[in-house]
Amino acid sequence: MNLLLMILVAVVVAFLLAVLVVKFVPLKMRWLVSILLLGATVFLAYKIYGGIMEPINFNKDKKVRYAKVIKNLKLIRDAEVKYKEVTGTYTSNKDSLISFIESGKLALTETKNIEVEEDRGGGIKVKVSKKQVDTIGYEPVLKYFEGKEYKNMFNVPGTDLQFELATGRVEKVAGLEVPVFEAKVSKKPILTGMNPSLIKAELEAIESDQIKGEFVSVGSLSEVTTGGNWPPFYDKGEAVAKKD
Repeated sequence: MNLLLMILVAVVVAFLLAVLVVKFVPLKMRWLVSILLLGATVFLAYKIYGGIMEPINFNKDKKVRYAKVIKNLKLIRDAEVKYKEVTGTYTSNKDSLISFIESGKLALTETKNIEVEEDRGGGIKVKVSKKQVDTIGYEPVLKYFEGKEYKNMFNVPGTDLQFELATGRVEKVAGLEVPVFEAKVSKKPILTGMNPSLIKAELEAIESDQIKGEFVSVGSLSEVTTGGNWPPFYDKGEAVAKKD
């Protein structure tokens, strides 16, 4: 809207100046006025170009910043999922989660079908097939985080903040509660230094191709999910995680 208003004002001003030049400026002075008008035209063109490019550049830069943040959120999510495999729940203790990555072990299991006899009563016994799960060994959790900066995963890139990490329980079906977790950070500090009006609009985003709402987050304390609130292209390698 501001850009359209700027263009409209520029057209009106140019028209009024043209009228004034024709009516009141002596012919011998018009060359000077022409130079001034040319300068004003260049300035207005520069401002209009900047107004067009600012939201475009904002969208490019925010995706670069978000991609770095999401990379860490994915590490936190992966660590929480592994932690739950071993303990049956999630943790909100950041130090414990890092220690788990470094020293935790995951059970390796083997599933096979076995036949057992079941007594159906009246002396009737039948053979039924059942699945049996056996532990055949263990592997270190660290194997899944080799080459990844998991020790810094709670730091929000580009800021001096850390992600908020919380856990809870949600009723999945009547009478059955399951553990949940959520890691999140406000968009505002991630976008520090960018256009305030564009940041304000970003905090209120609701479109499906944007990160909705005020936070960038993974997991949820209100529903059973380990997904993030970012659009799919962040998971498809379309976002650039680094920028020179």
